[in-house]
Amino acid sequence: MDMVIDGQDVRGYRSPDAPSVWIRDHSDMMRGVRFFERDLTSAVTHFAETQAANGRIFDYFTNRPEKIPCERENWTKYVRVPVEADVEYRFVKGAFLAWQATGDDAWIASLLPSLEKALAYSFSHPWRWDSERQLVKRAYTIDSWDFAYTAGQHDWLQFQIDENTFWGILHGDNSGYYEACSKLSLIYSHLGNAERAGYWRQFAEGLKQRLNDVCWNGRFYTHFVKSTPVTIAGVDESEQLSFSNPMNINRGVSNQKQAASILREYRKRGASTKAFVEWFSIDPPFPDGVFGDEKLVGGAYCNGGIMPLVGGELARAYFHHGFESEGVETLLKYYSLISKSNETFLWYFPDGRPSSLDSSTSPEAMPTDGWGSSAMLYGFLEGLAGVQDNSKLLKNVSLCPRWHAAGVTEAEVRVGYEISGASVAYSYRETASGFSISVEAGQTQARVHLLLPKDAKVQSVAGGKGGIAFTESQVEQSCYVDFATEVVDGIELSISFR
Repeated sequence: MDMVIDGQDVRGYRSPDAPSVWIRDHSDMMRGVRFFERDLTSAVTHFAETQAANGRIFDYFTNRPEKIPCERENWTKYVRVPVEADVEYRFVKGAFLAWQATGDDAWIASLLPSLEKALAYSFSHPWRWDSERQLVKRAYTIDSWDFAYTAGQHDWLQFQIDENTFWGILHGDNSGYYEACSKLSLIYSHLGNAERAGYWRQFAEGLKQRLNDVCWNGRFYTHFVKSTPVTIAGVDESEQLSFSNPMNINRGVSNQKQAASILREYRKRGASTKAFVEWFSIDPPFPDGVFGDEKLVGGAYCNGGIMPLVGGELARAYFHHGFESEGVETLLKYYSLISKSNETFLWYFPDGRPSSLDSSTSPEAMPTDGWGSSAMLYGFLEGLAGVQDNSKLLKNVSLCPRWHAAGVTEAEVRVGYEISGASVAYSYRETASGFSISVEAGQTQARVHLLLPKDAKVQSVAGGKGGIAFTESQVEQSCYVDFATEVVDGIELSISFR
């Protein structure tokens, strides 16, 4: 969406179900659009400029009618859904991704006071912070969706906090704040402020520990750890697997054992249910209509619908945690799904039918879902192609080609940011005797983590002027060779087997 607000051009990416720029959709979609978009800062800057004095960030803004025909005004509108607890971490994430692609240190430095205020709000406001558990809290919603359970005390979807709110801890909120604090620490470190970098790194680690202490149930993260006692008839809460679980893995709060447990749980459920894929928003769903809308039946929307945004997170997690064939399978299923009609929807019913105007609780159901497709691109680029920017402008990257898992012996990959021109590329070739990888980049520090064929043993790694020290590692049943190298313009790497 292109808007003019207060005489300034603002460009952001809208949700598929409303003509408005939500920070959650926009910041997640930035993982994809940052590669080709030339304006990555105006929307984030606008969220900062409209921040409340207490640090609160709006959920969304728009200057277009949203609920046609009953709404016709083209006023500029700002909304914060009171039950939402995830907005501020998504604001930090959006700022980080824009800085990563633009490399604009002056811009990100100007935003630091707003980023600090946003996190301070979430870690202190009585609607957001559980002072006893020292974790972010929220009203009882379906994962991080924006309406709360009321036990029938409200006549439709409840977006407000009131005296009847049921409170608790959602794991996904806290993993999101862990990631936000970690990214803020990285920014401060880059800008030379060791004191603030250390503060946010330490805060993030404490949050991760408390999250795992409170929310991990031994198999996956419990959907909602209740502070206010409430029982919903027909719900086995110990079995509800909600969509922030794979996001937790990718945000870094789960260790390898936890990640593998979550991923096996998804695979088990995918095999035992009738759903066409295991990209559940939540499984099992809540009883039909208990959140106040008759359209929220089991298998619809956030109540058990199948979401590519979950599939993309799963794909990335599969690749990074020793389930590479499952990652390939996920990407191929998505490719097959969208190739049938050249459309991708926010959600599908378990039988494969896409969402529609009649079945959705939202105003629109567009076949152009950037939220899910950007998540799938995230899984493809950082998982299979294996290019991950660890700082900004691809100056410190992880190169983790996993083409062997897909049966691909030759590949050429180029990843770059259109706005800054920064890029890294590699050509990959696998033979019976080893790998050859030609890397093209400016001055870049590269950490290589390369998937090996089964039973292969590395004899040597060579590049530039000689040999490179390496180690071998194992992730579940998958074996990798690991080494680090500096790339200046380019380097030819050779990995030989014994």
